[in-house]
Amino acid sequence: MLQSYLPASVAILFGLAFAGLFLAGAILLGPKRDSAVKLSPFECGSEPIGSPRVRFSVKFYQVAILFLVFDIESAFMYPWATVFRDISCTGAIVRGICTAGRTSYVGFVSMGTFIAVLVIALAYVWKKKAIGWD
Repeated sequence: MLQSYLPASVAILFGLAFAGLFLAGAILLGPKRDSAVKLSPFECGSEPIGSPRVRFSVKFYQVAILFLVFDIESAFMYPWATVFRDISCTGAIVRGICTAGRTSYVGFVSMGTFIAVLVIALAYVWKKKAIGWD
């Protein structure tokens, strides 16, 4: 049983050793010439304006989290689209065509349910005014 993990563990060890070797080489052999220009804050080619410790509104974080949730959920549609023909055909599939001539609505109903949940969640978030700018 443990022999099946041996190649993966060897690859991980080699990767860690390789990264550690190059990190140590950069630390030990790299130039260390600090200057005022290198130590000054840099922000997209211009002088920074204001304090870097400004508090963001909670709404910013809400929008960011909602974006991630809906973005990741929409990414789940790609695997469904690739297997849609397989899960909707009740017979054999030959060269990408359902040979039995019968299709089921399993794939369509499953994605319809998924999208309905997304739409309900989006409507709830919109009604609570968590999205939308003032």
